[in-house]
Amino acid sequence: MKVNIYYGGRGLIEDPTLYVIGRLTTVLEELRVNITRYNLYEEKSTIAMLPKTLKEADGIILAVTVEWMGIGGLMQQFLDSCWLYADKGKIEKLYMLPVVMATTFGEREAQLTLIKAWEMLGGIPLSGICAYVDDHVEFETNPDYTKIIEKQAEDFYRSINQKARILPASLNTFKQSLLKSSPIVLTPQESEQLSMYVSDDTYVKKQKEDIEELTQMFKEMLDGGEGEAGQEFIKNLKDNFHPLEDFAASYAITLTDVKKTLVVEINSSKMKAYYGDKPDADVVAKTTHSVMSRLVRGRVTFQGAFMSGDLTAKGNFKTLRTFDQVFQFNIL
Repeated sequence: MKVNIYYGGRGLIEDPTLYVIGRLTTVLEELRVNITRYNLYEEKSTIAMLPKTLKEADGIILAVTVEWMGIGGLMQQFLDSCWLYADKGKIEKLYMLPVVMATTFGEREAQLTLIKAWEMLGGIPLSGICAYVDDHVEFETNPDYTKIIEKQAEDFYRSINQKARILPASLNTFKQSLLKSSPIVLTPQESEQLSMYVSDDTYVKKQKEDIEELTQMFKEMLDGGEGEAGQEFIKNLKDNFHPLEDFAASYAITLTDVKKTLVVEINSSKMKAYYGDKPDADVVAKTTHSVMSRLVRGRVTFQGAFMSGDLTAKGNFKTLRTFDQVFQFNIL
């Protein structure tokens, strides 16, 4: 018989959960059970791969310590990985013993969370061990508490060995009727391979870079199309240009949310607008795509956006104010 222990605490010496799983391990090993323990705080980068360790187990122990609220992030991450990558057919035969020790309020809720999660995964949860511990030394030296823990270990062994049945729960029916499988159905082997990719930081980083590159490419394709946001700004600038005699200036307006700079160059009756770089522009401004959209539709002026803080600018402020004279947008 093989039992895996998944410990979701921080590994502190005074953690009462460590004492409990230590006593459980001693009793189970005396019964010739092969015990493997996984400290989730040591497996942070590979938690997504841990569901594959369920394959050879006959039962598992999920052990957490409530120090503030709930079962903690590491155990939640492990259960999430079981939902995404574990072999559900294997979990259906796995008995789970929850161990919850609390140094603050909430041990019953955490125990119930583990039981509900294992039921939702399709496994077989047992009642487990749950307690509030005020003084870990007093708790660990109390012989009555030790007997209770050892009795739970023996009951856990019998449940697995005798393949004990449990009464049906409504959550199983709820899961079957409402929590339908994901549209992407993966075999256990595919799920395991995917969990390996998820745990590979280099692979994940490369995927993110590829996604960002594709996103930027599609943005450029959209901005290059007629009628799209990028060309619309340029078209509006050309349609609403009112030249001033002997006025020459350049504006570089960076749209921070789309990472593009709209450059406007004016020389008397000539005006040129394009996307590019012009660090030596007379006015260098920063705003968002939505503010620029309101500006070219006459909903806000260039100076008004600057005064309200929707647009920041540096350079020649007389030239900044003149923008509203050379571009007089109709309200749309």
